[in-house]
This record gives sequence, structure tokens and C-alpha cells, in this order.
Amino acid sequence: MFAAFWLLPIARLTVVGASGPDGIATYAQVLTHPSYFRSLASTITLSAAVTLATLVISSIAGLFLSRNRFPGRAFLTAMLTFPLAFPGVVVGFMVILLAGRQGLIGQVAQWLTGENLVFAYSMAGLFLGYLYFSIPRVILTVMAAAEKLDPKLEEAARSLGASPWRVVLDVLIPGLKPALISAGAICFATSMGAFGTAFTLATRINVLPITIYTEFTNYANFSVAAALSIVLGVLTWLALSVARTFAGSTVAAAA
Repeated sequence: MFAAFWLLPIARLTVVGASGPDGIATYAQVLTHPSYFRSLASTITLSAAVTLATLVISSIAGLFLSRNRFPGRAFLTAMLTFPLAFPGVVVGFMVILLAGRQGLIGQVAQWLTGENLVFAYSMAGLFLGYLYFSIPRVILTVMAAAEKLDPKLEEAARSLGASPWRVVLDVLIPGLKPALISAGAICFATSMGAFGTAFTLATRINVLPITIYTEFTNYANFSVAAALSIVLGVLTWLALSVARTFAGSTVAAAA
């Protein structure tokens, strides 16, 4: 199974990447060709920004939900994790409905300022879409990790005069660190390779999955598409490997 569904496809993809006119040098084009390098840099920057924003938002929401019991908590948790059921195309369509040319955000901006605010088809729209489907995954991980933290540690810190911020910095964040690293790695890897949302919004978006799709379908440039795919896979694997080193087995659990 491992050979059939991983080793053989990867080996074939690697060979195809080196089968173009430039041979093995095709892989170097990712860094030397301006268009491919910009696509790679944009993808990494966007994925890192989505990961950081997701960790901040999900940590606050996850801690709140895990430490508080109130009417409607189960329903709120279900609604926050509901986007897990949506494919990328649906998320992209939602972003268009919010920030497209006839979107709700644009209509409100038109009413307030007289100008229609449209950003669905840009990196900002893609950021919003990626953030939307990344938050549920991280919230679930944070909630599971927060349930295992001993509340007595926080109580001890408060009794010793620690401010709420010191409790967060010295108790909560260290306790959640493995979960945050693992969840962040999964979020980063998902954002690096996400295609459906980017394809739906790809009017002025230059990210690596769209570049690979364009090279493959529009130009039949199979060697470059394969080389870019291998580079994307290697970078994603490196991110997961580094996270596994710092977080231990929790990465596998988060996946």
C-alpha cells in the first residue's frame, strides 16, 4: 500500500520533473524563475499569516469554550466547527458572497463611504477563506489540550500574585505549546496545498497550487508542474517534520 500509493507516485513525479528540456535543473527554476519564485514566496507568506492568525483566534476561542459552561455552548462549538464540512469551492463561494463585486461587505462599504469594497479575488480574500476553514481544526485541538491542563496551576499562579497576562504567558501557553505547534503545522501544511478555494477566487491570486494547475492545463508543461509539486511537497513535509521534532507525538494526534 505504501509503495503503490506513495513511493511509486512520488518517484514518477520526480522523474517527470527532471524530464524537461532543462533536465534536473528544472527544480532550480523554482528559485531562479521570477514568476515561480514569487508564487512560492506568496504561498509561504500567506500560509504563515493564516497560521499565525488562526492560532491566536482559535486559542482564545478554544480556551474560553473549554473553561466555561453556559447555555448554548454545545451549539456554539458545533457552529464553530461546522466549516469542516465545507469543501474549498464552497468556502471560496462564501468569500465571493461576502467580499465580491456584489458582496455584503461591498454593499455596506458603499452605504457608509460611497465606494464598493471588493477584495474577494485578491490575496486578502484568499486569506479570509483559508482562515475560515483553518479555525475549526485548531479550535478542536486547543479545546482537547486545554481540557488536560490542571486548573490548579492557574490557581497557584494567581495566588502568588500573577496577573492574568502572566498566567497566560507562564502557565497556559507553555501548557498548550505542543498542541499549538502541532495544530499550527497542520494549518500551515493545509494552507500551502489548498486548491479549491484558490481556484474559485483565482482572478489576481498567484499561489503555488494555482501555478502548478496553470502549467499543467494551460501550457502542458508537465516537467515544471511536476517539479513545482515536488518542491511544494518537500516544503510541507519539512514544516511537519520540524513541528514533530518540537511537539513530539502530538503532531500525529492533531493530524
